[in-house]
This record gives sequence, C-alpha cells and structure tokens, in this order.
Amino acid sequence: MSARPVFQRSRPVARRRRRTDQRGIALIMVMAAITVLTVVLVEFQDESSADVSAAFTDRDTLKAEYIAKSGLALSRLLIAAEPTIRAAIAPMFMMLGMKSAPQIPVWEFSDRVLGAFNDTEGAAEFTALASVDLSKGKNLGLQGGRFELVIVDEDSKLNVNVAARGDAFSQQRVAMELLGLMSAEQFNPLFEGRDRDGQYSDRSTVCSAIIDWADPDESSFPCDIRAMATAQSTAAEDSFYAMIDPPYRRKNAPFDSLDELRLVRGVGEDFWATFVDPEPGNPKKRIMTVWGSGAINVNTANAQTLLAIVCSGVAPMTPLCVDPMQTQKFLMLVSLIRGFTAGAPMFGSPKDFIKIMQGGGLFGPMLVAMGVPPVQFLSEAETAKMLTTESKVFSVYSDGVVKGFRRETRVRIHSVVDFRSAPAPGYGQSWATPAAMGSGAMPGQFGAGVPAMPNPAGTGAAQFGATPPAGMDPNAINGALAPNPGGTIIYYRLE
Repeated sequence: MSARPVFQRSRPVARRRRRTDQRGIALIMVMAAITVLTVVLVEFQDESSADVSAAFTDRDTLKAEYIAKSGLALSRLLIAAEPTIRAAIAPMFMMLGMKSAPQIPVWEFSDRVLGAFNDTEGAAEFTALASVDLSKGKNLGLQGGRFELVIVDEDSKLNVNVAARGDAFSQQRVAMELLGLMSAEQFNPLFEGRDRDGQYSDRSTVCSAIIDWADPDESSFPCDIRAMATAQSTAAEDSFYAMIDPPYRRKNAPFDSLDELRLVRGVGEDFWATFVDPEPGNPKKRIMTVWGSGAINVNTANAQTLLAIVCSGVAPMTPLCVDPMQTQKFLMLVSLIRGFTAGAPMFGSPKDFIKIMQGGGLFGPMLVAMGVPPVQFLSEAETAKMLTTESKVFSVYSDGVVKGFRRETRVRIHSVVDFRSAPAPGYGQSWATPAAMGSGAMPGQFGAGVPAMPNPAGTGAAQFGATPPAGMDPNAINGALAPNPGGTIIYYRLE
C-alpha cells in the first residue's frame, strides 16, 4: 500500500524533466534556418552583382570601342584634309624663303582640332583654340565618354622593312641607317658582352641579322662599309637560330609587327630600350618601325633618328658620330630648336637639311656657334634619297574612355593608315559630268548623293563571268577597290 503513492508522485516529475530537456530547440531550428537563408541570399546577391557588373562592363566596353572607332575615323579625316590646310597657309612659307610649302603636322594637335566632336572638355579646348561658339552647332560632341588620340608619323622612323625589297640599294640603305644609329662610343657596352642567347653580337652582326630576317635571299648581308662599297659576295646566312633552344627559322619576309624584332639575334631588352622603343608609353619616342614608305621625314623625325641619318652618310669616324659630348650636344640642340618652332616644319626639302648640317641655312650657324661642327657628306645625292619632307603612313592610337561609378573602361585601337594612294577628299566630284558619264561613268555607283566615278572598260560583275545575285550592286567590287581619301588601313589591333 505504501508504494502506490510514490508511483503517482514520480510521473509528473518525469514529464516536467522531458519538457525541460526540449526547451529551446525551436530557437535553434529558427537560427539554423536563418543562417541557411542568409548564405543563400548572399550567394544570390553575389551572383546578381557579378552579372550586373559584367553587363555594365560589356556595355561600357562596346561603347568605348565605338568611341575609339570614331576617333580613328576623325583622325583619318584630319590627315586627309592636311593638303587643304597647307594650301591656305602656303604664302607664309613663301615669305620665309621656302620654294614650296612643306607638310603641316596637323596630327600633332589632333586632340584640340577634333575637340568639337569630343566631350565637353574637348569642346572647351576647341573653343579656346578656334574662338568659336559650339553651342549653335548641331549633332556635335559625345555623351558619356571621350576619345584620346595619339597620331604617330611612321615615316619619321627607321623602317627596317625596307630590306625586304630584296635589292642591294635598299639593303645598303637600312645597313647605313642602323650602323649610323649604333655608331656612338657610349653604346660599346651593349655589344661587348654576351647577348640574351649567350652569344657575342657586335654592331655588324646585329645589323646583318635584322636585314637577313627580312630579305628574301639566303645570303648573309655584310653590314660593313668596305664590303658594301666593293660589293663583295658573302657566305650563306648562318644557322644561328637552329642552334638555340628552342630552335626556329629566320622568316626571310617582311616584319609583320614591331614586336617581331625581338626574335632577331642580338635584339635583347637593352637593345630594345636603346634603339627601338625607349619609352613604351610614348610611341612618339619610338625610333624604328616596320611600316612607312622608306624615306625619313626630317621635319618630324626625333633627334636620335636625325643623328642616325647624319652618321649614315658621313665618314665612319666623324666626331659628331663617335664623340659622346658632341653627340649629346647635337641631341640637345635639335630638341631645343624643335621646342622653339613649336612643331612647325623647319625644312622645305631634304637639301635644306643637308645644307644646315653643312653649316648653312637658317639654323646651321646656330649649330656651329653652339659647338657642333659642320659635317661633310660622302654623297649628298644618296643622303637626299633617304630623306623626305612629307609623310604618308601614320599610326593612330585611339582610346575610347567611358567613366562609370568608381571605375573607368578604356579600349584602345592601334591602326596604321597608308595614304600613299589616297586621293584628295571630294575626288569624285569632277567625274560627275556629262562627259564623264559618256565615257563609262556609273551614276549612283556608291549610293544616292555620292558622285560617280569612271568605270574602266571591262570592269564590273561581267568581268568575273558571273551574274550578281538579285539585290546586289553589280559594281560593288569596284566600289570596294576604289581608293579611299581616308587612306588604307594596313594594320589594325584592338586592345
């Protein structure tokens, strides 16, 4: 009888203990659920933010690319309009004693001249330059971005691709220019030690290697003044590239880009920084090129390139080319005169440059007074063939810039434009005459409002023995092959 009351008293106690053990589990489950949902939400937010950022980046990149293309098109228009600008100011050069007006380097002021088509900052620069009010203009300027232009005159550089022409005269010209560029005594340490491949490569070896890479023959070219003068025959090109690790072959064809020079024997980082591209961020300081017409524009070439031209046409031991003090003095004076003229052309013809280096002309006495003695060219006629005062090939570096929140999107287009076969703007207007129409001109060949151009006999779709599909202009091929006043793009790179 006494055990029963004990059993009845223990059941409520056990229930209370079970309730105490389960207390708080709901809170734990809620916290766990909140944690899982937080992780999922953060992951979803990160993915959404990444997708939105990628979409904004793609949008701004595309916008910057087309802004850069606009800058490239405007640059081509500016260069094409240079002859018109030159004709307008030709009387001023005649007053200075020049027989003809030299080419005006309008590309040096491209950002200001084309500022009317840029953003508000560019428009302000153009307004300050031309003193005009752009507020009354229509469809001018850019919204949400801007372009930045650097136009480099490739005909102001030493063109190593001239050697690819294959004739002895072109090879000799490149050899003389390279030897003139490397002749100064301060460059001796570059050619006295081992190069990047562990070999000894002196001036003539590196010069020969550059020419042999581009020329089409299998004979080693002697970069030696005496050998070139006597036209001595040489041995076959060596097998240096087959013996290094990893081995490769010479190209025996023109350089496709400037970076291809790095494959040539002896062209290491020191050589590159001294003779090819001293300031990678400033393409105007570049000395060599693989584009260009061949002749060097003395009005736009930098001081080191002019020194190379002078040293390529004088005796090998001329003090100006071997004495570091005279070399430095010449470089300083040329830079000083260029700054004084503010980019205006100094020479009306190659003969004017030769005359100044001989101590005559407008600046010759100044060079002599500053301690640069006159030089005597071995052949004035041959030196004049290496020079020009008009450039035809240009590198256009057009940057499209779009600014966003805490970031900036930048796209660069590097394009090389050749104007050697480019007609003057508006060239087709003289063809849209009844006489031209009667001689085979095709009105409306390029669309409404565009003047016609003559159609030579036998050209058109029938020339290729096929009937063009319906809707295709039968003269579309002629239109594509017609010369462009904006030049021909021979190199295009999107960065």
